Amino acid sequence: MKVRRRLIAVGITGTNGKTSTTLWTGACLARLARPVAQTTTLGSFLDEEPFATTRDSAGFLATMKAATDRGGRFAAIELTSEALAHGFARAWPFTIGVFTNLTRDHLDLHGSAEHYLASKAQLFVNLDPAGAAVLNAGDPASDLLSEVIPSGVRVVRYAVPSRGPATGSPELRATAVEVGWDGTRIAIDAAGDLAHAPRSLSIRAVGDVYAENALAALGAALVAGVPPDEAASALAGARVPPGRFEVLEPGRGPRVVVDYAHTPDALARTLATARSLCEGELWVVFGAGGDRDKAKRAPMGAAASIADHIILTSDNPRGESPTAIAAQIRGGIEGATNVRIDLDRRHAIRSAVLDAGERDVIVIAGKGHEADQIVGQNAFPMDDAAQARIVMRERDGGQPTT
Repeated sequence: MKVRRRLIAVGITGTNGKTSTTLWTGACLARLARPVAQTTTLGSFLDEEPFATTRDSAGFLATMKAATDRGGRFAAIELTSEALAHGFARAWPFTIGVFTNLTRDHLDLHGSAEHYLASKAQLFVNLDPAGAAVLNAGDPASDLLSEVIPSGVRVVRYAVPSRGPATGSPELRATAVEVGWDGTRIAIDAAGDLAHAPRSLSIRAVGDVYAENALAALGAALVAGVPPDEAASALAGARVPPGRFEVLEPGRGPRVVVDYAHTPDALARTLATARSLCEGELWVVFGAGGDRDKAKRAPMGAAASIADHIILTSDNPRGESPTAIAAQIRGGIEGATNVRIDLDRRHAIRSAVLDAGERDVIVIAGKGHEADQIVGQNAFPMDDAAQARIVMRERDGGQPTT
């Protein structure tokens, strides 16, 4: 395809962190040429400008063409396991592949963890032989991925302490991560091919996991040729994707965070970040999607056990019983006594915001940026952040809601 030959494409895959890594990689690549075509869970973009198109192959090609027509030379593309399983990376080979992590998810689709990993691996099997792979040295799956990467492909690795011990000698290693309500600061030890990397980064996103995503984006940017100082500046100014540890404007009540975490690993990491910043008690409001991997529900309950207050509610139940889903999550909760079930998501959010103390933190997890709730075959308006803001204003003395 003429359009593909005119673009240097960076593909990002993994269980969690794909969207943040994709957008931040795009922000770095924009320092070399604009606009950068980006396709993510949030939609399609030319740089930060939304590009209205269909969410299918025709829409993807339209986004890529629009970028090249405007002089773009780069694309940052979020890749799901489903797309990779269907041969996307064979049809559109990538120059640079980025791996974020691999944890339990989508086994309803893939049937086994092995098939899930094999699907992710398709990005790396089909890399341009003159390209590069950016792997998470703290994730054991990286060793397996490295075995299928074509000869000649450059391999660089990154690591953060929170993921666990790193294998080998990562070119980018976070030696310290400082998290605050205003963002995350990362001290970096750089070596080998990436010894010219910046020794520190500051990002607006809150959490250790975003330090990991920032290092992944930095690695991709550096191997693409972005100057280190330009990459650091781009990451410092990059937006935080909506629904990714999105901290709502604080009022006189508790801090409220909306997060897309919908896997046990993501929920555990999100709540660990919230716990580290919480001066009072930690609340979590969440559920699990229906007609999806049922075996992850009890582990999500276990992950939530770190919270002082747990409200189990409805996520996107689809064709399943919300009561049954909540019961399966409840079965995994360990030791917590302040657990209640409220399957009306709006009411669950409302009760958390009104009941929490001023020094408490509330995490509303699972749906993040989504503006709809899927019940049966229908989608109904449901925006976690918007609903929480309504109740926060009421708590602060605004007009009562109904």
